[in-house]
Amino acid sequence: MNKQLLKDALGWGFILWLIGYALGFLFFAFMSPAMIGWAIMPIGVIITIWVLLKKVNGDSMRYYILAAVAWAIIAIVFDYFFLVKALKPADGYYKLDVYLYYALTFVLPLIVGRYKLSKKMKNLN
Repeated sequence: MNKQLLKDALGWGFILWLIGYALGFLFFAFMSPAMIGWAIMPIGVIITIWVLLKKVNGDSMRYYILAAVAWAIIAIVFDYFFLVKALKPADGYYKLDVYLYYALTFVLPLIVGRYKLSKKMKNLN
């Protein structure tokens, strides 16, 4: 595994998770806990797509698959320890917004990676 992939997979995976985590605490001050995930989601999607387009530069679909797997694992494991175990939400944590968040965390790198790689191939022709 090369250094750039480690940075993109682990570094950006952690930073993106941390942004969502911090937004959750910020929104908790003025929003119903049931709505926090839905409020964070569009912000997180925009930031994630920006990171994928501007900061992540994979040269193969394998690269984006590995990033997607790493990002999803980071999101799931860190949520479990830093939200579920640490905060013990009264009404639970795992609801539709969380499952959608995990799915997007995995799928967005694949979609943007395919887009970037196909665009690169078009430019070669």
